[in-house]
Amino acid sequence: MMAGIMGYFGGRRDAKQSSRDAIVTLRQQLQLIDKKEEYLQKKIDEEMKKARANAVTNKQAATAALRRKKATEQELERLQGTRFQLEMQVNTLESASFNAETMSAMKKASSALKDIHGKLTIDRVDTTMAEIQEQTQLANEVSEAISANTYNGVEIDEDELKAELAGLEDEELDKRLMGADHVPVHQPGGPSTVEEHTGVMEDDEEAQLRELQAALAM
Repeated sequence: MMAGIMGYFGGRRDAKQSSRDAIVTLRQQLQLIDKKEEYLQKKIDEEMKKARANAVTNKQAATAALRRKKATEQELERLQGTRFQLEMQVNTLESASFNAETMSAMKKASSALKDIHGKLTIDRVDTTMAEIQEQTQLANEVSEAISANTYNGVEIDEDELKAELAGLEDEELDKRLMGADHVPVHQPGGPSTVEEHTGVMEDDEEAQLRELQAALAM
């Protein structure tokens, strides 16, 4: 009630709600048009049946039925034109409402981006990146300086290092030579070796034969 009064006196209403109300009203009117079209089409069909039924026996009644059918058809055509206009308005309102909601969403997104960036500018970004690069370079220089000064103050005799390395090398060579002296030398087997090998094979065969005989006896 209050919304109607405000609208009547020119009070400001929410554009989104106003668009929705208009779309609902238009769709309700389209539903009424559907029912009216259905009624008119039935009337046209009935008048056509009357005209056919009286076409031979009562031409005057048939002619009157055709006139009523023609008038009803014209009314139906006008109603269909009204339907087309209402459907166009619905489509226009829906498109406008969609565009308005899209713009509202984009505006909110723009405001959110401004809040995120705050007072951030390109110059400040460049300054910050330059400071980071400067501090990174300083850290690298400090690390190199620390690494270079690790052995400062320690006196090392290079000749002594060479002599110690030579001693280690001699010890390693001596170990390898001693290991080579203990490697057994392979000697070709003579007749006695062959005979010993043959004797071992015969002993194995006799042992296997005895095991087989014992198994058969069981």
